[in-house]
Amino acid sequence: MSHVLLITSSPRGADSLSTRFATEIAEHIKQRKHGTLTVRDLATSPVPHITPAYIDGRNAAPDSRTAEQAQAVALAQQLIDELKTADVIVLGSGMINFGPSSQLKAWFDHVTWPGVTFSYGSGGPQGLLSGKKVYLVVATGGVFSAGPYASFDFQTGYLLHLLAFIGLGDVELVRVEGTAFGPDAVKAAIANAESAVQTLLGKAA
Repeated sequence: MSHVLLITSSPRGADSLSTRFATEIAEHIKQRKHGTLTVRDLATSPVPHITPAYIDGRNAAPDSRTAEQAQAVALAQQLIDELKTADVIVLGSGMINFGPSSQLKAWFDHVTWPGVTFSYGSGGPQGLLSGKKVYLVVATGGVFSAGPYASFDFQTGYLLHLLAFIGLGDVELVRVEGTAFGPDAVKAAIANAESAVQTLLGKAA
């Protein structure tokens, strides 16, 4: 039995294609594995941006933290515990101004914790989360996988880097792109994403 963690972050609500396909993947894996599912919707329940209370609190001894610091650190620990508990992580991200949403960035700022999710050694940084499968769904209005705007995609590479940095390097990527070019383009983007998802889920069976 597997435990699946679904993280969505798009502010587009029910219209979000990253949320739609990430949810489809998570639900399918949960059912196939007879597993359990935790959902963290960063759009409807955003994680606060980090503050001095978080930065100072995580560096302080637990018994010396102020109440504000303890609260900030407890939230980060809760988010990290969700990652540690999960066997499969499904992450949905819609591009905002060429990068991930600020909600998703805030989540990464909480879970990228030295000594807890990564460390530095003689060989450089080492991710401390391992043995987990990640499905990353990125949605974009333009086409960024290739062509003249590929260099403008500051979302996909950034997310892949941060995931690998904390040890989550086993990632399957699904792109939903080109939806800003009219109804036909939307249909084509959805069809391509559906095909990619079915192929991935078939491989994972």
